[in-house]
Amino acid sequence: MMKKRFLISGGGTGGHIFPALAIAKEIERRYPESMLLFVGASDRMEMEKIPAAGYSVKGLWISGFQRSLSFKNLLFPVKLIFSVLRSFFIVLRFKPNVVIGTGGYASGPVLWVASLLKIPTLIQEQNSYPGVTNKILSSKVNQICVAYSGLERFFPKEKIQLTGNPIRAEIEFGVYDRSEVLSAYGLVKDKPVVLVIGGSLGSKRINETILENISWFKENEVQLVWQTGMLYYDRCKSAQTDLGKSGKVQAFITEMGPALAAADVVISRAGAIALSELCSLGKACVLVPSPNVAEDHQKKNALALSGNDAAILVEEKNMDTQLFRVLDLLMNDVEKQKQLAANCKKMDKPKAAERIVDIIEELSND
Repeated sequence: MMKKRFLISGGGTGGHIFPALAIAKEIERRYPESMLLFVGASDRMEMEKIPAAGYSVKGLWISGFQRSLSFKNLLFPVKLIFSVLRSFFIVLRFKPNVVIGTGGYASGPVLWVASLLKIPTLIQEQNSYPGVTNKILSSKVNQICVAYSGLERFFPKEKIQLTGNPIRAEIEFGVYDRSEVLSAYGLVKDKPVVLVIGGSLGSKRINETILENISWFKENEVQLVWQTGMLYYDRCKSAQTDLGKSGKVQAFITEMGPALAAADVVISRAGAIALSELCSLGKACVLVPSPNVAEDHQKKNALALSGNDAAILVEEKNMDTQLFRVLDLLMNDVEKQKQLAANCKKMDKPKAAERIVDIIEELSND
C-alpha cells in the first residue's frame, strides 16, 4: 500500500501552529506510515516550534500586507511571486494526497498552488471572524472546517464543516490531580487560584494592571499563577516578593494543562485556541481581547462566549476600572464561578482533530 502524504501549511502565531500540530498528530496516529511535511513563513515561530515537535518544515519568504504606508509593502508582490514559485516546487516534489491550511500568510500560496494542481485541499479556520488569507482561499478549497457557527457570511455554505478547534492533547485528554498541581506550585487547597495568561508573548496592558494591583491578592487571600510572557518577565518578577508563597510568577508556562486544572478563575486574551482550551476544561474566565489584531477578531471570539454567559468580557480600555471589580464579584460569588464554568463547558466541541482528519481521510480517498 502506498504511503499517504500530507502537506500542512500555517503559522505566524501559536493560534495557527497548535491546530496544525494537533491535526498532524491525529494523522500520524491513524496512518503511522504516512509522510508529513509542513510549510511556514521562514522568519516566524513555526520554523522553531515545528522541528521541536519532530516534523520537517520548509520556509517561504512571505509576510503580510501592512495596513499603514510601509516600505515592506513594496516588497510584498516580490515576496508573493517568490513564495508561489517555491510552493509549486514544494508541492510538485512532495506529491501530497491532501494539502491542509491552518491560516497565516504561508498557507495562501501553498493552498492556491495545490488547488490549481487539482490536489484536494482543506482549510481550518479557528476564529469567529476569518482571516484575510482564508477568506481568499475559501472559493478555491474543497472543505472548510470551522469552530463557530454563522460563518456562511464569509465562506461558501456547502463547504463548511463545524468541527471545533483542534487543541493540545495534554489539555483535551489530560487528567490532573489538582492537589498535586497546587503542591507543585507551592500553593494551598483552601484558597482560590487566579491564573493570568496573556498569550505566548504576554500582554503589556494585562501585566501592568496585575502589577499595579498586586497587593489585592494578599489582601483578599487569593493565590496567583501568572504567565507574564518572555517580553515582560523582568519587569514583573519583583511581584514574586509581594506574593510570597501565595503566588507564582513565571515567563512562560510550558505545561498549560496542569495550570488550567488548578485555576478557579482564568484571566486571558481571547485568541481562538486559548478559548477552545478554556471551553475544553470548562473554566470561569475573564476575557480581555487584544485590540491589536486583524478585524478585531479577538473581541468577536470573546463575544461568542460572553453572549452565552460563558465568560465575562472586559475591554482593554476599561481594564483599570473593571478588571478587579469583576474579580471581586467572582471571588465573593462561587455560584457565579460555577455557572460561568458550566456554560463555558457547554461551548466545547471535543475531538475536533479527529473530526477534521475524518474529512481529510475522505478527501484523500476521493
